[in-house]
Amino acid sequence: MNMKVTEIFAEETYDLRSEVMWPDKSQNFVVLEDDKEGVHFGLWKDDKIISVISLFIKGNEAQFRKFATAILEQGYGFGTILLKHLMTFVVDKKINRLWCNARADKVSFYESFGMRQTSQSFKKGGIRYIIMEKHSQTI
Repeated sequence: MNMKVTEIFAEETYDLRSEVMWPDKSQNFVVLEDDKEGVHFGLWKDDKIISVISLFIKGNEAQFRKFATAILEQGYGFGTILLKHLMTFVVDKKINRLWCNARADKVSFYESFGMRQTSQSFKKGGIRYIIMEKHSQTI
C-alpha cells in the first residue's frame, strides 16, 4: 500500500465530501463559496483519494472545513494522518489560531489533537456543531 498527502484542487474533494458528510443532498450542497481561496489536501491510498480536508487562512487564523474520510476507510488512522499533515502545514505558515466547526459526536477526536471546545455551538441540518480551536503554542 502506497500512501501520500498532496495538495489537490477543490473539485477533487467534492465526491468524498458529498458521500461522507451529506449523502442525502446534492453534491452542490458541499461546495463552498470560498473553495477557490482554500488549500485542499488529499490523502492518497495507492491511486485513490480516501480522505480530504480544506484549509482557509485569513490573517493569523485558519479554519479547516469539510474533513471527510471514505466510509470504508474510517477507523484506520487515515484521518489522523491527514489532520497531522494539516497541523504541520499550519505551523510552517506561522498561524496563531486553528479552528473548526466540529460535529458534536467528533469532539473527542479533535480533543486528541489538543483542540479545545469554545463556548460557541450551532445546529445545521439537524446536526449540532461545536467550535473548537487550538492556538499556536499548542498546534
